[in-house]
Amino acid sequence: MTETKIIPIFPLDLVLFPRQELPLRIFEPRYKQLVDDCMLGDGQFGVCLIDEQNSVNGWNSPKMIGTIAKISKCEDVELDGLQLHIETMGRNSFKIKKIIPPAISQPTNYDPLSVEGHQEVSKIHEEIGTQEKMYIQAEVEMIPEIDENISLVRWKALIELWKNKIIHQALPQIVDSHALDHVLDQYYLNSDTPTIDYIYSLAALGAKDPNELQPLLEAPTIDDLIEKTKELLTVK
Repeated sequence: MTETKIIPIFPLDLVLFPRQELPLRIFEPRYKQLVDDCMLGDGQFGVCLIDEQNSVNGWNSPKMIGTIAKISKCEDVELDGLQLHIETMGRNSFKIKKIIPPAISQPTNYDPLSVEGHQEVSKIHEEIGTQEKMYIQAEVEMIPEIDENISLVRWKALIELWKNKIIHQALPQIVDSHALDHVLDQYYLNSDTPTIDYIYSLAALGAKDPNELQPLLEAPTIDDLIEKTKELLTVK
């Protein structure tokens, strides 16, 4: 039987892949509570792409496949403690088995960027009890990691697809293929021994929208991952 555990969930407008770095600025009360709880525990929470078709008590709902983020650094942006800066690293991906809604529903006309919005949520939290969780949690099971590397032949084929897509998107401006080699150098993607992380990075360079990257995170095998990457990088 697959082991499950309950973790905090942070829905974001991005896809975090394993072993990718993700810096975040935290300013909403519910996510400051999430970070505080993580720092008292194992420093881990789940990052999921926002599911735009659903919501949880009025808040952004997560996609069902996400990635564990491990906090490596946490510091105040200012001395007032109103904003935190955290640095995280992606670890294993996971599948949500059950969503645990937050204790607070999103207030009407809530503005996550306003002081008034933060004060309103904090007031509600005090009324219901500060031990209650303001953020989404979920019961999740870990997904086995793909431990195969990509062959050099298949990697070079993906590189050519990426170059063709970038060149096509730039039209009528002419983009030189050699200039794209410099881009690959900047991202350390010119290698004779590419790994699965190279696929994730190349796909991120070729995606216009994070929803295009979600199928890659959900790919169960190296072959499926390469096929999903081909679909993403092929000029439609």
